[in-house]
Amino acid sequence: MKRILIIKVTSLGDIIQAQPVVADLKRAFPGVKVDWAADEMFAEVARWNVGIDRVLCAPLRRFKKARNLGDLKAITASIAELRAERYDVVVDIHGVYKSAIIAFLTRSSRRIGYRSQDLGERGAAFAYTERFQPRFKGNAWHGMRVSVSQALGYQLEGPPVFNLQVPPGGEAPAPGAAPVAMLFHATSKDDKKWPATHWAAITHDLMRRGFQVVLPWGSPAEREEASEIAALAPGATLLPPMGVTGIAQMIDQAALVIGVDTGFVHLVAEAHRHDFCRDGAAAFRRRSAFPVDFHRRRPERAADRGSVAGHRLRAYGPEHGGRRRERCGGVKSDKGG
Repeated sequence: MKRILIIKVTSLGDIIQAQPVVADLKRAFPGVKVDWAADEMFAEVARWNVGIDRVLCAPLRRFKKARNLGDLKAITASIAELRAERYDVVVDIHGVYKSAIIAFLTRSSRRIGYRSQDLGERGAAFAYTERFQPRFKGNAWHGMRVSVSQALGYQLEGPPVFNLQVPPGGEAPAPGAAPVAMLFHATSKDDKKWPATHWAAITHDLMRRGFQVVLPWGSPAEREEASEIAALAPGATLLPPMGVTGIAQMIDQAALVIGVDTGFVHLVAEAHRHDFCRDGAAAFRRRSAFPVDFHRRRPERAADRGSVAGHRLRAYGPEHGGRRRERCGGVKSDKGG
């Protein structure tokens, strides 16, 4: 086994969670080259992985929306680059038409994908010469590791290894003297969102504790949402337009991250696993992140708890060295030295 192509085109969180497949392959097949195919919008994530040898990308999502000539030329050039290598095996862990077309265009004699009933789009089945075993019943991201290991005949060993190294410098604005708290309020689905008034309550609570609160955004709609939060909580900072790497660099500077189910919260959870705080887990010294699942709580109950910020963040602040000092809201204290 000399060269393998992994195809996972979108989205940010899914590509982050799929990265351990690379370390698994490198361990199972010493010396193997592993390439990754992704949408241009998310290709930076694959470039952070020190185990990936080549990242192939094209503006697939943008072309689907706009269909301009420049993007078509970029896609054509990416096809030529795709065919410049001969892959021993192509593994599609996405399972939709666009990922299947990429697999087919490689002309590899061994292309592995999901069974028809497990595909995101059943028509994608045309591209594969082999199929994964039935999908793993459990965590979908662990299931990707299981599927690839079964298809290629190796045993999984140990916890997932992400090997993500965000490049330093550049795009992220320099932090001030106060510790930075990032609020990831935006997400792709409306039923995962939390009201701006609740984000404003958390913002006020954090600023009282001495944090500099920053609000990232990606699209015009997300900027509008961030602006609404900032208007309700004067003093919060609306970040400038930033790419994926810039936001990741800002996360590196942050003392605290709070977010809904979105790709950047997955990045905090995985790239900074030793710093990550979930309900029922200990908060660690350098950085904590709270994934907010408030969309699962009835809105009227969330409103009744009004001081959600106090419930979640009581006794967490710069005055405590950025460490949680007591049990609060189901989060275990970190009283160790």
